[in-house]
Amino acid sequence: MTTEDVLLRADHDAIATLTLNRPAQYNALSEELLDALGAELIRLGSDDTIRVVIITGAGKAFCSGHDLKEMRTHHDEKYNRHLFRKCSDMMQSIIGLPQPVIARVQGMATAAGCQLVTSCDLAIAADDVRFAVSGISVGLFCSTPGVALSRNISRKHAMEMLLTGEFIDADTAERYGLINHAVPRADLDSTVERLETVISARPTEAVRLGKQLFYRQIEKPLAEAYNHAIDSMACNLMQEATLEGIDAFIEKRPPRWD
Repeated sequence: MTTEDVLLRADHDAIATLTLNRPAQYNALSEELLDALGAELIRLGSDDTIRVVIITGAGKAFCSGHDLKEMRTHHDEKYNRHLFRKCSDMMQSIIGLPQPVIARVQGMATAAGCQLVTSCDLAIAADDVRFAVSGISVGLFCSTPGVALSRNISRKHAMEMLLTGEFIDADTAERYGLINHAVPRADLDSTVERLETVISARPTEAVRLGKQLFYRQIEKPLAEAYNHAIDSMACNLMQEATLEGIDAFIEKRPPRWD
């Protein structure tokens, strides 16, 4: 892959690092990026040389969620369902990946970007990172991010984040259980490296079996939950108030809601 690709992969020893590479768009999940990430996860699933996968973002942000400008070019419920299915399948493929996946988070992680963090097995964030499931601020309840979020933190904390769309800081995210550790920015890489080194030294088959069993017993209804969430988001995105909210976000103005 080249620096012009929307996703970069770098392998070192038994570690594969996937870097979301749309820094000018704060690594928003365009269809192209979703396709690239999904395809790379499939490749990693059959790569026995890789023991741990790191997901991170280029530039100032980890991931700002779906690409609202791209979404706004379509006003079609069928397209909406297709997009959210693509994203939900990718999120579930992280959980289904044999290798443990660590999110290395900098800057911010919002909406589907926060969903990406919560879909990873472990998450380490710099202590200046901010998190939000902020779709409600444009009239689009973060239904699909809510599936992953509610499987990581308590219902009350999840609902507060989903209903307000407000940001929380890294220390709060750690307290909620959204991430494992919030560390000084200078220690982010070394903390991730320590985890990947420890995990990659464990017996591969035991790690893979354990990960599979963990999610099988704790998230059995995951696919069903995503089906309901996809229906909700696809319909929500057809509402005029939501379209106005997205247009206002793109045009950098307050939404004109009744």
